[in-house]
Amino acid sequence: MESGSGERLPRPGTSAISKPGDGRGGWRAALFIVVVGLFERVGFVGVSANLIMYLTGPLGMSTAAAAAGVNAWSGTVQVLPLVGALVADWRLGRYRALLAAGGLYLLSLGMLTASTLLPTASSPPPARLTFFYVALYLLALGQGFYGPCGEAFGADQFAASDGDDDDSRAPAAFRSSYFNWFHFSISWGYFTASAVLSYVQDNAGWTVGFAVCWAAMLLYLAVFLLGTRAYRGKQPADDGPFTETVRAWATRVFAPQPEDGDGLIAKLLPIWLTSLVFATVTSQPSTLFTKQASTLDRRLGPAATGLVVPPAALQCFINVTYIIMLPLYDRVVVPLARRLTGRARGVTMLQRIGASMVASCVAMIVAALVEARRLRVASDAGLVDRPDVAVPMSLWWMIPQYVLIGLAGVLGQVGLEEFFYDQVPDTLRSVGLALCLSIFGVGSYASSMLVSAIDWATRSNGADSWFSDNLNRGHLDYFYWLLAGLAALEVAAYLHFAARYVYRDKGEM
Repeated sequence: MESGSGERLPRPGTSAISKPGDGRGGWRAALFIVVVGLFERVGFVGVSANLIMYLTGPLGMSTAAAAAGVNAWSGTVQVLPLVGALVADWRLGRYRALLAAGGLYLLSLGMLTASTLLPTASSPPPARLTFFYVALYLLALGQGFYGPCGEAFGADQFAASDGDDDDSRAPAAFRSSYFNWFHFSISWGYFTASAVLSYVQDNAGWTVGFAVCWAAMLLYLAVFLLGTRAYRGKQPADDGPFTETVRAWATRVFAPQPEDGDGLIAKLLPIWLTSLVFATVTSQPSTLFTKQASTLDRRLGPAATGLVVPPAALQCFINVTYIIMLPLYDRVVVPLARRLTGRARGVTMLQRIGASMVASCVAMIVAALVEARRLRVASDAGLVDRPDVAVPMSLWWMIPQYVLIGLAGVLGQVGLEEFFYDQVPDTLRSVGLALCLSIFGVGSYASSMLVSAIDWATRSNGADSWFSDNLNRGHLDYFYWLLAGLAALEVAAYLHFAARYVYRDKGEM
């Protein structure tokens, strides 16, 4: 692999930049974080991917309430990293923050497993619901520490240091490759959780499913600790009093930067704001896409003996897209684009993000067309008032919208994480990734509020809600068309601000 200046860059697993004489950092250390990311995703997504089915099943919630609840929890999951980043910079450091995340994961998943064993009746008693939600939000707190520190700690292993003889442009290219390979690894975690664990939960039971998630987090901690001697940068960025740390944060985040005269927030806010619809779109697969899939014919093979695919398992097609596209992007698209543009990354980070927004808009258009067809098939088959009977339409019709969401993620989620990591000062790397994750958190909150508001508005006049528990009388297609229109407007606004953005590294322009 070559950078834009012609230097040879190592493939994952070979040596890279480290502090002179200490032998720490580089790919040797980063690969531990890559593997940790895989196990973390198996454990976490094993809960989140199928959560709406647990809420509408054992906990007996309505579709609209469950979708709003999952989106609200997902929003919390991706906003808490702002708190985790502050604590990591103030006292813990990223290394100890990742240890804390592991402990919280084991505690919360142990509680979730235990909650499935509590007595229940036709409706869960308040004690069980309380215990469940405490466990669920402890899981979110664990993600609050892992989210801003896990991926960033791996990227830290390629940070240039004073006295390095390597070309100063090499760390950026190493890190760009690392972000791609990190997401390639966690995509296998997503795939395993959505395809395998959802089947376990639907067939062997939720107790077994949550217990497997707990075991995955135990492996996360074991692998992370094995790499301890290889890591660099295990100390907090600022070990002073909390108030001084907050003041330092405010100074760094809001004060004008020497290179361009703008504060960090003022500089990044337009990109943050014009990514929110993209985040709202990407929150649909784990909620409404999954409920939509639950109404289709999901049998594989003969009716009597065929395997019934769990609705959440279709999310694995997002992960398959990551698994296929990330190596192609890193090893084919980037080198080709590098020859054409002369940039180490091939295309700029903002170009990559813009392409993802277009893909998310197309995904919603396809989802709306597929849902409209599903409603026609249900009507033609006389199943409008029979939601318990599968619509005679194959679940394979939904694959294109999952693949398009996956493509949008390959370009946008990875691109946004790299952008917010790269465009902040070195001492604010955790903050940068936390800001990125907060985009998806606010996007989930926005989806929750949209669903709740539309549900109230569409049934207030006595008509069926767009999100009716009987989806054959609902109109998810209208909701998808609304998101497609918002996504198109977002692309136009994004292009306006992206064209005027000035990178910290002028070589990106």
